[in-house]
Amino acid sequence: MEEFRRTYSRLCKESGAEPQETVLQQMHQLPQGRLDLATQSLTVDTCRALGKLLQKEALLTELVLSDCMLSEEGAVLLLQGLCVNTIVRFLDLKGNNLRASGAEALAKLLRQNKSIQSLTLEWNSLGTWEEAFAAFCGALAANGALRQLDLRNNQISHKGAEELALALKSNTSLQQLDLRWNHIGLLGGRALVNCLPSNRTLWKLELAGNSIPGDILRAVEQAMDHNQDRQTAFRESQARAHVLSKEVRHLREEKSKQFLDLMETIDRQREEMVRSSKASAARVGQLQEALNERHSIINALKAKLQMAEAALALSEQKAQDLGELLATTEQEQRSLAQRQAKEHRLEQQEAAERESKLLRDLSAANEKNLLLQNQVDELERKVKSQQDQLFLTRQELTNTAAELKMRAVQAEERLELEKKRSRQSLEDAEHLRFKEVEHMTRHLEESERAMQERVQRLEAVRLSLEEELSRAKAAALSERSQAEEELIKAKNQVRLEEQRLAHLEEKLRLLAQARDEAQSACLQQKQVVADAQARASQLGRQVEGLRRRLEELQQELSNKDQEKAAEVTRVRLELQEQNGRLQAELTAQEALKEKAAALERQLKVIASDHREALLDRESENASLREKLRLKQAEIARIRDEEAQRASFLQNAVLAYVQGSPLRTLSPQK
Repeated sequence: MEEFRRTYSRLCKESGAEPQETVLQQMHQLPQGRLDLATQSLTVDTCRALGKLLQKEALLTELVLSDCMLSEEGAVLLLQGLCVNTIVRFLDLKGNNLRASGAEALAKLLRQNKSIQSLTLEWNSLGTWEEAFAAFCGALAANGALRQLDLRNNQISHKGAEELALALKSNTSLQQLDLRWNHIGLLGGRALVNCLPSNRTLWKLELAGNSIPGDILRAVEQAMDHNQDRQTAFRESQARAHVLSKEVRHLREEKSKQFLDLMETIDRQREEMVRSSKASAARVGQLQEALNERHSIINALKAKLQMAEAALALSEQKAQDLGELLATTEQEQRSLAQRQAKEHRLEQQEAAERESKLLRDLSAANEKNLLLQNQVDELERKVKSQQDQLFLTRQELTNTAAELKMRAVQAEERLELEKKRSRQSLEDAEHLRFKEVEHMTRHLEESERAMQERVQRLEAVRLSLEEELSRAKAAALSERSQAEEELIKAKNQVRLEEQRLAHLEEKLRLLAQARDEAQSACLQQKQVVADAQARASQLGRQVEGLRRRLEELQQELSNKDQEKAAEVTRVRLELQEQNGRLQAELTAQEALKEKAAALERQLKVIASDHREALLDRESENASLREKLRLKQAEIARIRDEEAQRASFLQNAVLAYVQGSPLRTLSPQK
């Protein structure tokens, strides 16, 4: 309201007038949306400012200007401002003595304004000017917003009532009309009663204090009751129709919402199915790629396994060849040992015979024979140790032959390394053999030196014996010759023994070399077999790991297949559930459709009942109008009869008065 006051003050100052203090005080005290200026004397400038203000004001809904002593110009200015206003709903112009120009301004207001619903015009003089009031009534006929009109104490005559009756025939919005304390009379009452059948919206018409007969008032009251009943039925039907339309709209909204939700759920399910199908396809593709990779790995492992088996077979063949070679070497060694044993036995026998001959023949040869016997014993011990070593090597070879079959698979990868190692071992063995040969040569040289010393000693013994023989001369000539022969034989025997010893040393050297070679070969074969076994065990572990991996992959693939089958079954179950829900929703929608159809049928039935009731009411109204017409005709006939009777009585009284002697005495009227 403060803004309203400032705007009012500004408009007054623009027009060159001072704002009224009383108006400003009322504006300050008024509640929101209501302007009450009752009993305030408003000047023309104030009315002009208020008219301009009301053209743009969007807050006022009630305007009270009762008993403001408005002038014709002020009222016109105010009503001109209200013509373009679309907010004011209630207008009170009571007690302002509005006349012709006010009625014309009100007519213009009713034609242009579409928002005023209640108009109070009590205690004015609108009915005094028939043409202006006729214009007001014409504007009322064309108005479609006014609901309540108060025209009490406006000096409305029967002609004004007839104009109002014509307006009420065309008006379709006015519901309450107050015409009390006017001058409508019998003719105006009849005109209003005649217009009421054409108007179905007016349900309250006040006609008290208008000199209208009671039968007309009762007819008006009956028409108002009928219109009120009709209005009540119409409002009820409107309320029912509104409720039904709201329910139908609600059902349609729910149906559309359910349909949209259903479509959204279907779209989401389709999107989820598409995403799940894409994910499952991608997953199946990945699994297929992984399976193909695993198949390729398995094929590669199978190829490697076949190659390893081929290498194992080849190594087994080589081991078999080596075993055969080892068997042949063992046979050669056994034959060599047998020959050597035979030769050794023969040599022992010959040595025993020679020792006995030397012991019998020459005591000096005992030492040499003992030395030679010791050497032979050492050689025998060496031969026995070699035989034991050969026996152990045979056992080891038999064991290694069994192990070769298991370790031959690992032999190929380290063959080159073992060749190098074997070359190195051969070089070492050659070096050792060379050292042993040197040792044996040194030993032989020492033995030769010992033999030479012994020969020298024997020579010394021979010289001593020769000296003894020379001293003995003749007695020992035979013995001397025999001794010389024995000595020559002993020398020859010594040379033979030396040759045999050299031959035995050569054989021992060859045997040691063969033993070293056999040992190196055995070591090499052992190493090869060990490598082959390690390789075979490694390949076996790899094959076992690959088998386990293959089993894991197969298990994983089976698990993936099971998961895929479970996922497919779950998706199928979800789709079945969704289909069931959709079917249930479709059945619910069908039930809602049936319910809506039932409601529409019920609405049609109610509308048909309403139409029938309206037709019945109209037929009753027609019958009542016919009865009213008959009653009016009867009343007119009775009035005519009463008028005739009155005229007859008047004529009789006049005739009686004219014929009586008292006529001359009665004064003139």
